[in-house]
This record gives sequence, C-alpha cells and structure tokens, in this order.
Amino acid sequence: MKRNRGRIVQIDTLEEFDHRLRSGARRLSGWRLMAIDLSQRSRELRGSDVGGALFLGCTFADHDEDSVRARGAVVFPEVPSVPVDTYRTTLYRPDELYDQRDYEKTLDARTYAWSQKDHSIDATLAAALHDHAVDGALAAWISGRRLVGIMGGHALTRDQRKYADAAQLGFLLGAHLTVATGGGPGAMEAANLGGYLSGGDEDDLRDALSTLGRVPGFRPDIGAWAEAAFEVRERHPQGAESLGIPTWHYGHEPPNLFASAIAKYFHNAQREAILLEVCQAGIVFLPGAGGTVQEIFQDACENYYADESAVAPMVLIGTDYWTNEYPAWPLLKALAAGRPMEGHVHLVESVQDAAELIAAGAQ
Repeated sequence: MKRNRGRIVQIDTLEEFDHRLRSGARRLSGWRLMAIDLSQRSRELRGSDVGGALFLGCTFADHDEDSVRARGAVVFPEVPSVPVDTYRTTLYRPDELYDQRDYEKTLDARTYAWSQKDHSIDATLAAALHDHAVDGALAAWISGRRLVGIMGGHALTRDQRKYADAAQLGFLLGAHLTVATGGGPGAMEAANLGGYLSGGDEDDLRDALSTLGRVPGFRPDIGAWAEAAFEVRERHPQGAESLGIPTWHYGHEPPNLFASAIAKYFHNAQREAILLEVCQAGIVFLPGAGGTVQEIFQDACENYYADESAVAPMVLIGTDYWTNEYPAWPLLKALAAGRPMEGHVHLVESVQDAAELIAAGAQ
C-alpha cells in the first residue's frame, strides 16, 4: 500500500519530490523514492539530509549516487539483466506484455524465460522488488473501485459452453462491479472478456465468442490465440475496466488480453493471497480443479476467522459439481456453521443466480 504521509512515505514522481521540497522538507529520512530521474536535482539532493532515505531504481547525475550513499542513504540500482522494470509504479497493460505479435519475443515470454534460468542473488532480489512495486501499483489502482472475484479452471477452451457461461457471469457482474480474476486463460479469460464488454449489449458478447471460438485454446500457438483477442479488442475498443492477477510461476499459461490492468507477479503465493484479499464484494467460484479448490478454502479460511463486518460473500456455481464431483460444498457448509460467515456462503446452479446474489449485496 502506498504511503504518502507520516514517517514513511513513498514518492514515485519527480513532481511529488519537487512539491515536498517546495513545502519545506529537508530531511528525507523515511522517504522511499522509486524510479525517479533525479539527474537534474543535484542541488536539491546535496542540500538535503538524505540519511535514512531509500532510493529504488532512481537515476542520478555523476557523483550524486556516491554522495547520497556517503551521507547515509540506501540505493538499490537497476539489475541490468531483468526484462521488466523492477521499480514500476503502474500495473501492466495488455499491449505492454504483448508488445510484439510474435509471442516468443514479447515482454511476457522474455520475462518468463528469464525467471526460469536466472537464479542469482541479484535475480532473487530483483523479483522481490518487482513484486513489492506491483503491490503498490495495485493498491493505487483498486482505490475507489469495488472488486468482485471470479475463479475457475484454466483449461476451458473458448468453444465450450462453460466458457460462454463464465463470460456471461463477467458480463452480468461487470455492470455493477469491477471484475477481478487470476488473469490467465480459460474461465479467467472468459470472465475478463465479460467484464470488458459489460458496457455494451449481449450481441457484442456473442460476436466476441464467435470470433474467439475460431482459436479455441492457446496450445499449440499462443500467437494465434492472442491475435483473436486483439481482433475482439479492436472491434470493441471501448471496453470496461477489469483486473487480472497472473503469475510468471505459471508462465506457460499466457495472460489474457481482456483485463485492462494486469498485476503480474513472480511469486505465486503472494499473488494468490492478494487476489483473494482485493475482492471486497465477494468471490464467485466456477467449476474448476485443484487450483480452484485451493482458492475456495483459502478464502474460507479468511472468512472463518473474520468478524461479521469483514466477511466477503462466497458463491459456488454448480450443485452437482461441488456436492458430488468435487465435494467442496459439504465441507464449506460445515466450516461455516455457527460462524459469522454462515449466511455468506452460497451454492447456486446458474451464473444468473450468482450474479443476482452478488449484485444484491453490492446495493
């Protein structure tokens, strides 16, 4: 979470740095300055007490970096081999991760390849600093938005009925809330697609599903899979905002292009916890396997120990699926009995039922 007042403050623009100095600040202890070009601020730096300041990926004029270090500041430079900006201050955009149409040459693919082969101390530090920066950017992005999570299996293909159902769910929920998913393919892509098109009509959604259905999955050609999504985006350029939170831990699964903002992490455990945490309006669980079951009970654990004011709704879709095929519902219901969460866990049959429940709670 970005802090802008008190003892510890985060500063990520030159304008904010200048404003604070104009306001009379001369002691920079507790300041966290991220990715700022300070090469034209030698006089200001030399005229300030920089002891206790932390400079992350900042640019200095000649000798200024040595000067601030000598006067008690801590400086983390760029790690040259990292494909991504370690100290970024905003979330990724789809066209940033897919900066080239040849997927193997994209920023997303290059970063995954780097994460698999570089295990030096510098690389470990760079990944941790990157994920910390994404945390701050995500906190800024969700401010003022109310998010609903949609979880489901990554293996759904675009030509399956369940994919269309997940897209319909995102479409219905996106009319009231900001849709958030794990940011990958399958049900996650479908939900972000529905959220993206939620400002239009259902004909737009049917048209998009028809276009995407021509390339059902990302195997064997991620480039063709992404190209179909680009085609939908170009046909419907005014899409609504939604969020994806994927990870390079599962880098063989590409991020989908329908999340307008993408908080991509290196570390999956951190990403999983944050994905559940930001969904204040609740989470809907579509049929899925191991990952979805994990998310159900990770979310249930948070709700189990929460007081009434902090419980977020949980809605499972598919009575037979969650009762017999993967019997998560009986255990979830037993856990909830007698707890503040009891009235907030639901099992429904259709995406329409789930959307109505969540929308009613959002009023």
